[in-house]
Amino acid sequence: MRNVTFAATQFACGWDRDRNIATAEALVRRAAAQGAQVILLQELFETPYFCAVQRSEYLELARPADGHPAIGHFQRLARELGVVIPVSYYERARQAQFNSVAVVDADGRLAGHYRKSHIPQGPGYEEKFYFSPGDTGFRPIETRFGALGIAICWDQWFPEVARALVLAGAEYLLYPTAIGSEPASPGYDSMEHWQMTMRGHAAANMVPVVASNRIGRETTGEVTMEFYGSSFIAGPTGGLVAAADRRTEGILLASFDLDRCRHDRIAWGCFRDRRPELYRPLLTLDGGPAA
Repeated sequence: MRNVTFAATQFACGWDRDRNIATAEALVRRAAAQGAQVILLQELFETPYFCAVQRSEYLELARPADGHPAIGHFQRLARELGVVIPVSYYERARQAQFNSVAVVDADGRLAGHYRKSHIPQGPGYEEKFYFSPGDTGFRPIETRFGALGIAICWDQWFPEVARALVLAGAEYLLYPTAIGSEPASPGYDSMEHWQMTMRGHAAANMVPVVASNRIGRETTGEVTMEFYGSSFIAGPTGGLVAAADRRTEGILLASFDLDRCRHDRIAWGCFRDRRPELYRPLLTLDGGPAA
């Protein structure tokens, strides 16, 4: 029996980095005080979602992982509280820039690192201007509280990511996110689709899924967006175990026995009965025969 308690957080972000970090810390402390052991913060929480527009001055927000103040801050906090904290940040790596997560283990050390692989581009989500596609691949990260699989926002729409992570040994999936209104389609609301897609990853792979999204209205340049929160935790059959509303800052908690999840995953046979030799079209862009 290996019970792990997970927390999802959500809050609004402004241009005061210190205040955003303080808000994140306060939520982490609240979650830890209620027993959380793995605590997920949202995507790029140090600032507003600057990717809503293309502005060269925002490229200067990127910082190297080594010596990054937010990573160091949460390393100290994780060590104090004995919790795992994935830290989303804008990474500068020599001439490249990535949308990245540093996974801080419960002793404060860096357990692993992930760079966002799928980079969206559209009105309000101009990420190709800021980020190169990640090169870390999809590998579980071992922590005190099990092997976590992490992906970032747009990655969550791709079932291949979730399957690759769990196939390689991830025991649960975490998705830090920044998603809300669509500036080009003001009447469109993607929230239910967003939740259902990740709940499908939980069900298909039989692992818990945790997603943290920001809240609040943000105006960046000429673009105003309303982030819809709705952070949630899904169980290993896809059921919604805990969910936040669209506007309220706060935390969600849920516990799962990872050993029981593993037993059920093996017993159900969804990995036993895979037919990788028939999936070659997945290696192509057009669904044709793989070379």
